[in-house]
Amino acid sequence: MTKIHVSHLAKSYGKNTALGDVSFDVDSGEIFGLIGPDGAGKTTLIRILCSLVDFDSGEASLCGLDTRREASALKARVGYMPQRFSLYPDLSVAENIRFFADLYQVKRRDYDTRLKELLEFSKLGPFAKRRAGKLSGGMKQKLALCCTLIHTPEVLILDEPTTGVDPVSRLEFWEILERLSRDGVTILVSTPYMDEALRCDHIALINKGRILATDTPQNLPTLFTGQILEIEGEGLFDFAKKCRSLESVRSVHLFGGRLHIVTDDADICRREIAGATGLLLVRIQTAEPSIEDTFINLLEAK
Repeated sequence: MTKIHVSHLAKSYGKNTALGDVSFDVDSGEIFGLIGPDGAGKTTLIRILCSLVDFDSGEASLCGLDTRREASALKARVGYMPQRFSLYPDLSVAENIRFFADLYQVKRRDYDTRLKELLEFSKLGPFAKRRAGKLSGGMKQKLALCCTLIHTPEVLILDEPTTGVDPVSRLEFWEILERLSRDGVTILVSTPYMDEALRCDHIALINKGRILATDTPQNLPTLFTGQILEIEGEGLFDFAKKCRSLESVRSVHLFGGRLHIVTDDADICRREIAGATGLLLVRIQTAEPSIEDTFINLLEAK
């Protein structure tokens, strides 16, 4: 069953196109990732889905409800966690959750049970009386998620929830999302982190307001065109400059301590690289494209 439906959605701010002809569907219980850099249009799209921003043309619906005509009905069925969630630092963990329960008009008899579930679920139980301002970054994100979940939404929409969070807290947060998905909650999450894309059931690569591709994380690299030579060694930054001038090289990208060279013929490219100087090679071999490789490859094809 489709829980989120977006068809030919477009939004502009004056002469600037925020979204251009965006379409995708998200099924019930699925984790769907919007992957793209800052300014790609992720937040605009999310705000449209939450009925916070109007759009110029197209269609958008959640749980079968139109985001324009049925915005009030959507509030009870959707949980939205923006990039900067408004926690109250002087209130305790439990008091923050209670505040949002009142906003969503959660009945008292349901609240006590739900609070217990959420505190256990997020492992915030021992910190229920701690002020939100005294929590770590990762714990604040968990608390924000609890506040978003207090009214038991069918659809959860998260805008870059792990940005600025330490790696351990990021892992714990995604484990929580996966448990929610197994319980039937439909999740749309935006992130600039390519490694988080692997945790999604489907992903959409978005840049400058346009969807470049939509597929599973496993299938997406099949869209990559060309071959990749991966090089490890010393002086990669300077060597990358030399490689860009080689005839067989289409593009060169640094990924930490690795250099990825995209070419149409790996054998010819190897011979050209062998003639280059200034690099103490540790390893050079062909490599399978990653999601990040595919994203860059699709951008360069535009």
